[in-house]
Amino acid sequence: MAYDRADWHYGGDYPKDLPLENAGTHIGLFLAWIIKNNLEGEFHQKESCENLIKVRNEEISGRDFLIDMCDEKFWEEDLSEEGQSFTNHYYESDLYLNDYDSALSSNLETLYHVEDSWDNYHKLAPLISAAYDKWKKPKKFWQFWK
Repeated sequence: MAYDRADWHYGGDYPKDLPLENAGTHIGLFLAWIIKNNLEGEFHQKESCENLIKVRNEEISGRDFLIDMCDEKFWEEDLSEEGQSFTNHYYESDLYLNDYDSALSSNLETLYHVEDSWDNYHKLAPLISAAYDKWKKPKKFWQFWK
Protein backbone atom coordinates (compact mmCIF):
# COMPACT_ATOMS: atom_id res chain seq x y z
CA MET A 1 0.00 0.00 0.00
CA ALA A 2 1.26 3.45 -0.86
CA TYR A 3 0.95 6.05 1.88
CA ASP A 4 1.84 8.90 -0.42
CA ARG A 5 3.42 9.59 -3.80
CA ALA A 6 4.83 12.79 -5.19
CA ASP A 7 3.06 12.21 -8.50
CA TRP A 8 -0.30 12.28 -6.71
CA HIS A 9 0.47 15.90 -5.84
CA TYR A 10 2.05 17.35 -8.96
CA GLY A 11 -0.92 16.52 -11.11
CA GLY A 12 -4.01 18.74 -11.13
CA ASP A 13 -3.83 21.93 -9.07
CA TYR A 14 -0.09 21.81 -8.40
CA PRO A 15 1.47 25.32 -8.57
CA LYS A 16 2.96 25.84 -12.03
CA ASP A 17 5.82 27.97 -10.67
CA LEU A 18 7.31 25.20 -8.52
CA PRO A 19 9.62 22.36 -9.47
CA LEU A 20 7.96 18.93 -9.35
CA GLU A 21 10.23 17.72 -6.55
CA ASN A 22 8.47 20.14 -4.16
CA ALA A 23 5.52 17.74 -4.31
CA GLY A 24 7.65 15.37 -2.23
CA THR A 25 8.89 17.77 0.45
CA HIS A 26 6.18 16.94 2.99
CA ILE A 27 6.75 13.22 2.38
CA GLY A 28 10.51 13.59 2.61
CA LEU A 29 10.46 15.49 5.88
CA PHE A 30 8.40 12.72 7.46
CA LEU A 31 10.63 10.06 5.91
CA ALA A 32 13.71 11.80 7.33
CA TRP A 33 12.15 11.58 10.80
CA ILE A 34 11.42 7.88 10.22
CA ILE A 35 15.04 7.26 9.21
CA LYS A 36 16.52 9.30 12.05
CA ASN A 37 14.38 7.27 14.47
CA ASN A 38 15.36 3.89 12.97
CA LEU A 39 11.84 3.05 11.83
CA GLU A 40 12.74 2.31 8.21
CA GLY A 41 12.02 -1.08 6.68
CA GLU A 42 14.38 -4.02 6.23
CA PHE A 43 14.62 -3.40 2.50
CA HIS A 44 16.29 -0.04 3.06
CA GLN A 45 18.47 -1.43 5.85
CA LYS A 46 19.87 -3.89 3.32
CA GLU A 47 19.73 -1.94 0.07
CA SER A 48 20.04 1.71 1.07
CA CYS A 49 22.56 1.64 3.94
CA GLU A 50 24.79 4.39 2.56
CA ASN A 51 21.89 6.75 1.94
CA LEU A 52 20.33 6.01 5.36
CA ILE A 53 23.61 7.16 6.91
CA LYS A 54 23.61 10.26 4.73
CA VAL A 55 20.11 11.18 5.91
CA ARG A 56 21.05 10.55 9.54
CA ASN A 57 24.11 12.76 9.09
CA GLU A 58 22.00 15.39 7.29
CA GLU A 59 24.10 15.11 4.14
CA ILE A 60 21.02 14.45 1.98
CA SER A 61 17.40 15.28 2.72
CA GLY A 62 14.52 12.93 3.22
CA ARG A 63 13.12 14.23 -0.05
CA ASP A 64 16.36 13.30 -1.82
CA PHE A 65 16.03 9.82 -0.29
CA LEU A 66 12.40 9.64 -1.41
CA ILE A 67 13.32 10.56 -4.97
CA ASP A 68 16.52 8.51 -5.29
CA MET A 69 15.73 5.42 -3.24
CA CYS A 70 11.92 5.23 -3.29
CA ASP A 71 11.11 6.44 -6.82
CA GLU A 72 9.06 9.31 -5.31
CA LYS A 73 6.74 6.80 -3.56
CA PHE A 74 6.26 6.22 0.16
CA TRP A 75 5.18 2.59 0.71
CA GLU A 76 4.59 0.23 3.64
CA GLU A 77 7.83 -1.52 2.67
CA ASP A 78 9.75 1.67 3.45
CA LEU A 79 8.86 1.17 7.13
CA SER A 80 9.43 -1.25 9.95
CA GLU A 81 6.36 -2.80 11.54
CA GLU A 82 6.36 -0.13 14.26
CA GLY A 83 6.93 2.55 11.63
CA GLN A 84 3.90 1.29 9.72
CA SER A 85 1.71 1.33 12.83
CA PHE A 86 2.72 4.87 13.72
CA THR A 87 2.36 6.04 10.11
CA ASN A 88 -1.11 4.50 9.92
CA HIS A 89 -2.06 6.52 13.00
CA TYR A 90 -0.30 9.81 12.31
CA TYR A 91 0.50 10.25 8.62
CA GLU A 92 -2.67 8.68 7.27
CA SER A 93 -4.80 11.02 9.36
CA ASP A 94 -4.88 14.79 9.29
CA LEU A 95 -2.56 14.86 12.31
CA TYR A 96 0.68 14.98 10.31
CA LEU A 97 -0.48 17.58 7.80
CA ASN A 98 -1.91 19.70 10.61
CA ASP A 99 1.49 19.66 12.35
CA TYR A 100 3.25 20.28 9.04
CA ASP A 101 1.03 23.26 8.32
CA SER A 102 1.36 24.78 11.79
CA ALA A 103 5.14 24.40 11.82
CA LEU A 104 6.00 25.24 8.23
CA SER A 105 3.33 26.28 5.76
CA SER A 106 0.65 28.32 7.51
CA ASN A 107 2.06 31.57 6.10
CA LEU A 108 2.81 30.20 2.63
CA GLU A 109 0.67 30.02 -0.48
CA THR A 110 0.55 26.18 -0.35
CA LEU A 111 2.25 23.34 1.52
CA TYR A 112 4.29 22.78 -1.64
CA HIS A 113 6.05 26.11 -1.10
CA VAL A 114 7.86 24.77 1.99
CA GLU A 115 11.61 24.69 1.45
CA ASP A 116 13.27 21.28 1.67
CA SER A 117 15.82 22.12 4.34
CA TRP A 118 17.21 20.71 7.54
CA ASP A 119 16.13 23.90 9.31
CA ASN A 120 12.54 23.09 8.41
CA TYR A 121 13.04 19.47 9.47
CA HIS A 122 14.23 20.68 12.89
CA LYS A 123 11.10 22.83 13.25
CA LEU A 124 8.81 19.91 12.40
CA ALA A 125 10.62 16.99 14.06
CA PRO A 126 9.66 17.91 17.65
CA LEU A 127 5.98 17.82 16.67
CA ILE A 128 6.36 14.40 15.06
CA SER A 129 8.33 13.18 18.09
CA ALA A 130 5.64 14.44 20.47
CA ALA A 131 2.95 12.66 18.44
CA TYR A 132 5.07 9.50 18.44
CA ASP A 133 5.63 9.67 22.20
CA LYS A 134 1.91 10.19 22.79
CA TRP A 135 1.10 7.28 20.46
CA LYS A 136 3.65 5.03 22.21
CA LYS A 137 2.50 5.92 25.69
CA PRO A 138 0.53 3.02 27.11
CA LYS A 139 -3.05 3.75 28.02
CA LYS A 140 -3.82 3.39 31.68
CA PHE A 141 -6.72 1.18 32.61
CA TRP A 142 -8.70 4.03 34.11
CA GLN A 143 -8.45 6.05 30.87
CA PHE A 144 -10.71 3.52 29.18
CA TRP A 145 -13.51 4.27 31.63
CA LYS A 146 -13.71 7.98 30.88
